Amino acid sequence: MANLKARLHDTEDRMLFYVCTIPSAVVSQAVAAAGADAVIIDMEHGALDHASVHAMIAATAGTKCAPLVRVAENDTTQVKRMLDLGAEGIVFPLVRTIDDARRAVASLRYPPNGTRGFGPFIAQSRWGSSMPTFAADTEDKLVCCLLIETAEAIENIDNILAVEGVDCAVTALFDLTVDLGVMGQFTHPKLLDAIGKIEEAARKNNVPLISNITSSEHAKELFAKGYRGIGGFDVLALRANATDLCKLLD
Repeated sequence: MANLKARLHDTEDRMLFYVCTIPSAVVSQAVAAAGADAVIIDMEHGALDHASVHAMIAATAGTKCAPLVRVAENDTTQVKRMLDLGAEGIVFPLVRTIDDARRAVASLRYPPNGTRGFGPFIAQSRWGSSMPTFAADTEDKLVCCLLIETAEAIENIDNILAVEGVDCAVTALFDLTVDLGVMGQFTHPKLLDAIGKIEEAARKNNVPLISNITSSEHAKELFAKGYRGIGGFDVLALRANATDLCKLLD
């Protein structure tokens, strides 16, 4: 099975990116075993610490599922730590400008091509590599995924997605409605206009698009428009299931 970066660029596979906010290797293992293409281990909004992140990354072993980490901010120190725990890529929040996108790409690579500090003491085992060969074995396999979630990002979307090294972008529906002042209104003209601009820029720059979904029909619509991936959330699925079961008590 090809790595996630190669699949994003060299195939037309439809993919599931599942966001894990619960600090549990059991959760990420179950998601990986179910067939998800990637888990996004959420250090921005989830209840996770570094030890749980490492355990959740390790729990994907033996599956096709790529462990990505959403960092709390576009910060080289945070990125370095997650990569050194074995993450296969980083999801960057609040990317607003071309400089933000360039900083994200650079943080995934070692000098002279980037700004990453060297210390893969833990990651070498996850990758089946060694300290001397680690950079050559892994650097071209790391995934750079940008979250598009603000009005400013929409204004700069052509330049952002033109940055070399960006592997995919996420149309963050919830966040966009908040920043556009139409919270939770997924059919509002402001949101639909913003999404159209993202989609146009993605087509122009050949950047795969991912989006969280509001229904199975929404997923079908996105795939018909050429999206490569859809997203789900562990805690939302758990709550929805529990809610359905509670209804049986009425």
